[in-house]
Amino acid sequence: MSAFTDFKVADMSLADWGRKEIDLAETEMPGLMAIREEYAGSKPLTGARIAGSLHMTIQTAVLIETLKDLGADVRWVSCNIFSTQDHAAAAIAAGNTPVFAFKGESLEEYWDFTHRLFRWGDGGAANMILDDGGDATLLLHLGKDAEKDISVLDSPGSEEEEVMFASIKTHLDQDPAWYSKAAADIRGVTEETTTGVHRLIEMARKETLLFPAINVNDSVTKSKFDNKYGCRESLVDGIRRATDVMMAGKVAVVAGYG
Repeated sequence: MSAFTDFKVADMSLADWGRKEIDLAETEMPGLMAIREEYAGSKPLTGARIAGSLHMTIQTAVLIETLKDLGADVRWVSCNIFSTQDHAAAAIAAGNTPVFAFKGESLEEYWDFTHRLFRWGDGGAANMILDDGGDATLLLHLGKDAEKDISVLDSPGSEEEEVMFASIKTHLDQDPAWYSKAAADIRGVTEETTTGVHRLIEMARKETLLFPAINVNDSVTKSKFDNKYGCRESLVDGIRRATDVMMAGKVAVVAGYG
């Protein structure tokens, strides 16, 4: 049996460390673990081929392994060039899940990885997208538009758009119908950020949305838990990392929260 090579991470020697932290994180994520316990036997996600674009962290690793336990076939990239925890990515790759992510990706690497997200190793295609920020969804829509009219790529408005447009042009040169084929089997997308949801709403308004979309961002389970407790934790953690200042005993004012 040949070695598994369908991945790109920073350092596979970090996999054992990542596995230890994944095991620890599982104790802090009882919801996902309860889903595994209840549904792992019946595998309700059998047949799902999920293209995931979400921060490649330890917590995301728990999600990935839950999806696999429920029967899904998964490929993964990070939705941010700086957010990957390299030991988490290594642990997921060690479990034979295709993952393309490392901390400090260039924009060229980021868009190359997002394209790889839709290149299934067996020649098949994704049928679901799990998106954060909307980049994976945007790539298929913009690429499909460019198949019909390449001029949509003529005027990039930022450095990132310049790199993304160049990447799309390269793929169109190789296969002029690549994006249509990649989008054809997609049954739907879930989106968990305000930015991504706004993109989806705009596409729906223009009647250009290619497949159904679920707005996770405004779900009660996100707004009442992640927005409240997640923001509290990440704010304090971010201040500590940025300033190395002791937080205990400080008086804080939060303006504009919510």
